[in-house]
Amino acid sequence: MPDLRIFSYLPNPRIMKATIAARLNGADVEVRGAKPRELSDWLWDFDARPLGEADRADASLARPSRTGFDAVLYKTEAFLEAHPFGTVPAAFSPDGTVGIFESNSILRAVARIGEARLPLYGDGPYEAARIDGFLDAALVFARQSQAHLLSLSGNRCTVEIREETAATLEAFLGGLDRALHPDREFLVGDGISIADICAVCEIVQVSRERAHLEKLAALGVAPVYDEDAMTTAFPLAMAHFRRLRRHPAFAADIDPLMKKLESIAASRT
Repeated sequence: MPDLRIFSYLPNPRIMKATIAARLNGADVEVRGAKPRELSDWLWDFDARPLGEADRADASLARPSRTGFDAVLYKTEAFLEAHPFGTVPAAFSPDGTVGIFESNSILRAVARIGEARLPLYGDGPYEAARIDGFLDAALVFARQSQAHLLSLSGNRCTVEIREETAATLEAFLGGLDRALHPDREFLVGDGISIADICAVCEIVQVSRERAHLEKLAALGVAPVYDEDAMTTAFPLAMAHFRRLRRHPAFAADIDPLMKKLESIAASRT
């Protein structure tokens, strides 16, 4: 039995936070899921799986869809007891009784599970609290980037949403850049922490915008994710991003997605 089981749409850079941390500290993490559009054909449960005919016929499992989905979803009562907000990503304790929701909380859980092998949550309460500060700041950016990506996939992006996302990204990268000044290798302390993992994965998440470049062009606006411009404005933050992206624990998850996005972007420019 794994230390933690996660059910999510895939690929998901926010779940990559947990799998990267697990590679670093040896936690045993199992991930189940499918592409976002396919999750309406899955039973949402600790034992998540593709729906069978009996599941579809069970009216007690049918639930209204939530943000990001446009179909009826099938969720067990046990899933909703463990996950009161009814969303994914959804993580579970080994026996399925404890639900852990929100990607940064799942990341924290992985850090705690493998702490004896490699501490990723800081050295003492002050560093841990500073790490929490970076994770909380990332949530502000994450909320806006998610709104931007959903508006693009739903063909309802506006100039205003794009501008708000760009401003939030600038604030996020600006904070990272200052934290790394003048020549710090990591955001907190002398070693890699979940603050670094979270920051990298949130930048990867907003880079998914590259699958929708033609929609931004139709609005007459530039992409939010422009790595050259970001590097010019925030050189330390982007050097940190590129360096960790190459780390084997990161690259295993990040490289396939980034290469796919780069290929999509190249085909549409």
